[in-house]
Amino acid sequence: MKRFYPMMVDLTGRRCLVVGGGSVAERKTASLLEGGADVIVVSPDVTPGLQVWAEQGEITYHPRPYRKGDAAGCTLVIAATDQEAVNRAVYEEAQACGAWINVVDRPDLCNFTVPSTLRRGQLQIAVSTGGASPTLAKKIRQELEETYGPEYAVYLNLLKEMRQRIQEAVADAAVRHQLMARLVDEEWMVLCKTDPNEARRRMESWIEQAATAEISG
Repeated sequence: MKRFYPMMVDLTGRRCLVVGGGSVAERKTASLLEGGADVIVVSPDVTPGLQVWAEQGEITYHPRPYRKGDAAGCTLVIAATDQEAVNRAVYEEAQACGAWINVVDRPDLCNFTVPSTLRRGQLQIAVSTGGASPTLAKKIRQELEETYGPEYAVYLNLLKEMRQRIQEAVADAAVRHQLMARLVDEEWMVLCKTDPNEARRRMESWIEQAATAEISG
């Protein structure tokens, strides 16, 4: 079985091709759009959701069957049709072009897989079974959703802001490291869930005190 290397990829503005127009293609397209990709969809027919995105200019839609050359210039390609011959043709062209290729439900025709992903703002938790069982990956992701609720989006936004404040206010690298480590205490996350504004106020006050103490010391 293939062994995949986990990584996060910046697809902002990069051309990505989705071949297929069904519900799976729509989900794959939605994920690519969320990642900032420039998405091209090729399929004789598409779901209402894909049609709306095409009409709104969110995607480029070619209402026709796939043909050789469609993958040219693409960074990433997804084949999501129910036709084996078409999927294989897309795979072969993507391989020849040096593009990342994922053929849905065919891990043997992939050089990357798409994990089941939990998103809470800037927090992303990806669960992968290497293509062995997408259903299990989805089940684990759903279990994680109960642990990592919407409050984590608020919490991470504050962590990012406070990290910048610490870097600007505290000169000593060791002290900065200690302060940043303490910001991931459970108490802060709980406060973000119950009272985000109070969490911000306390964090700001705490950092100000730490910076003042450093100057005084």
